[in-house]
Amino acid sequence: MRRSHREQYDVFRSELVRSAQFSPLFEFPQLKAVYCKPARAVPFEKACTVSNHDQWVHFYTHDRNFERIWSNPKRYLPILQRFTGVITPDFSLYREMPLAMQIWNTYRNRSIAYWLQRENVPIIPNVRWGDERTYAFAFEGLAEGGTVAVSTNGTLRGKMDREYFKQGLAYMVAVLRPKTIVNYSQTPDDIFGPYKAKGLEIVELPHYARIVRKEAA
Repeated sequence: MRRSHREQYDVFRSELVRSAQFSPLFEFPQLKAVYCKPARAVPFEKACTVSNHDQWVHFYTHDRNFERIWSNPKRYLPILQRFTGVITPDFSLYREMPLAMQIWNTYRNRSIAYWLQRENVPIIPNVRWGDERTYAFAFEGLAEGGTVAVSTNGTLRGKMDREYFKQGLAYMVAVLRPKTIVNYSQTPDDIFGPYKAKGLEIVELPHYARIVRKEAA
């Protein structure tokens, strides 16, 4: 697919946020609230090869596997439109990254989410945070209520990682007040139990590798 001259030089992908309303501080495109409960999801890098499209696409994988959607988003729109919906991108927010890069990756996450929603692709906004410094921007552009998605995949490896996840989750719930949290991978009771007890709906989305192993057995 040939890309126009304008697209090739649009390095910050302004087309993605065309007609968007922006958040007041960091100017992230604002998303509409959604209400979805997926049962199954496939990683983006498998989306071109799987035959079962009755599932969601997720980006809880290494950034190198989906950097291309930022470089050439229109190429992948027809592929994503085949599926039930998309859990929006998860460009990483590592705590050791410069804060400017973490803000930029949050902008990229939100911009692609807005574009997909504008193109009438059902989405669930992915929410990602790092340490407490990221609370200033990690939840901007997201609507209160509705459904959001998080992932414990690779985020609970150490005691400190676990604590950062728990603290950020608590802050997210307080700010966004979601009705449903979709978590990709396991949902430990010490992290999600208190929210279940308060009536917040927690949906565990099985890891793709676990689904494949189960179906192959």
